[in-house]
Amino acid sequence: MAFVEQNQNGLIYMSSTVLPARHAFLTRFGGVSTGPFASLNLGSNRGDDPEAVRENYRRAAALMGAGIDDCAVTRQVHGNVVRIVTGADRHVCMSTVPYEADGIVTAERGLPLFCFTADCVPVLLLDPENRVAGAIHCGWRSSAADILKNALEQMERLGAQREKIRAAMGPAIGRCCFETDGDVPAALEAYLGGDTEGLFDRRPDGKYLVDLRSANARRLVQLGLRQENIDLSQECTVCRHDKYWSHRYTRGIRGSQAACIVLE
Repeated sequence: MAFVEQNQNGLIYMSSTVLPARHAFLTRFGGVSTGPFASLNLGSNRGDDPEAVRENYRRAAALMGAGIDDCAVTRQVHGNVVRIVTGADRHVCMSTVPYEADGIVTAERGLPLFCFTADCVPVLLLDPENRVAGAIHCGWRSSAADILKNALEQMERLGAQREKIRAAMGPAIGRCCFETDGDVPAALEAYLGGDTEGLFDRRPDGKYLVDLRSANARRLVQLGLRQENIDLSQECTVCRHDKYWSHRYTRGIRGSQAACIVLE
């Protein structure tokens, strides 16, 4: 398993060898936005020029083999709702998403799924045999609220089997930079039933450094995925703020990147 950097017409993205489907963990590169949003900003509510964001979406959708208004997207509230989406949920670019869901799953071919991050963990899920896919936004709150359990249950409703589901966790804030108070480790302790050895470092000042990506990978194993079917990016969005959007590094003045997948 490995994450590989790809370049298609100047649009730079990462892909995982664990996912045998068209997918991408997008970077900041390959769009038309300028200033603090340069260049591939997919956040429509960050203050960027709407026409630039539309063009960025057009390029991202084309990477998935779709038109700008032919994709399904999350509307993220740091909750644990996972929605089954169909063609009826195709999102008209720049319009208000009529539901709240930090994760979306589908069995519909030709319907790209997009979730958005700027430090949180993007998780792409795929059962390649039963043809079910998902895109899940895992911030620490949605993680601790067991959004991944909900995602797997929704995929099973569409015919997926856990032992066949594959997961790729893309670039996100790493243990090196995710400094928290004690509430985050406490929430993840409960989330993982105490199985948190090696996930936290306590600093002398009482703060913690937390490995959220590995915590979510551990949860997927608890939920029945095979370890060999889980791939973790090692890139930290804060350390690599030149390549990825990072809310923490920019103190909120930033764009958003997407993780996307489509069943062909």
